[in-house]
Amino acid sequence: MDQTGDTANQILPDIQTTPDKRNIAIDRVGVRKVKFPIVVLDRANERQHTIGDFTLTVDLPSEFKGTHMSRFLEVLNEHKKEISVQALPGLLERMRDRLKAEKAHVVVEFPFFMEKAAPVTGKTGMMQFDCGFDAQINGAFDVTLFLKVPVATLCPCSKEISKYGAHNQRGWVSVRVKTNDHVWLEEVIEMIESSASCALFPVLKRPDEKFVTETAYENPRFVEDMVREVAIKFDSDPRITQYSIEVENEESIHAHNAYAFLERTK
Repeated sequence: MDQTGDTANQILPDIQTTPDKRNIAIDRVGVRKVKFPIVVLDRANERQHTIGDFTLTVDLPSEFKGTHMSRFLEVLNEHKKEISVQALPGLLERMRDRLKAEKAHVVVEFPFFMEKAAPVTGKTGMMQFDCGFDAQINGAFDVTLFLKVPVATLCPCSKEISKYGAHNQRGWVSVRVKTNDHVWLEEVIEMIESSASCALFPVLKRPDEKFVTETAYENPRFVEDMVREVAIKFDSDPRITQYSIEVENEESIHAHNAYAFLERTK
């Protein structure tokens, strides 16, 4: 007898749909750390292929014991080997439909690459930025862009009190942004970089290093300065309706990091 075929023809129990008597609804259940090809808009090249790290979830009513995890992967794989950010509303709707849910939530994180030229020699290289989208359907579709940008900062206090220089360090600016129209990832990156003591570059020759060092010295920034400068730029852009800004400096002469946070709805 073909035991494999016999088992395949059996009706197997579906434990996930059995009743749960604890009467506790769960806000989000699903899968995390799902790698999948995606396409994002690229200002220079129109489209950029990269790899998304997905979290896919739905709400679970109190009467159900569990959800069907495989259905999340089935929905994602229906996108023929890659998914675009513009496809997120449709993806969320299919998740709701397939999993019989009221709410659906997708978070996708991905590396975004941007070609940058050194400030003096023009030597080019690829710079990576960690970006992502946090999208959900809870009545209406809602999406938030988030990204993390490395920058150079120089301490204003150190510059003021020292004869020979000032301590400087790498800082990280993490933002979450909601918009009412399309905003390029590159635009947000440039707003942040222009608020720092100096931007970072993938390739620097000696004339470039001199430029970066002197530019940072002429533009000292506390973490407080950074959040305020980025906020001014976000406030001046009518497409940006809501944002949060988080700045952390990896202090070069302290055992701690400096930190500041600002959040605003325009």
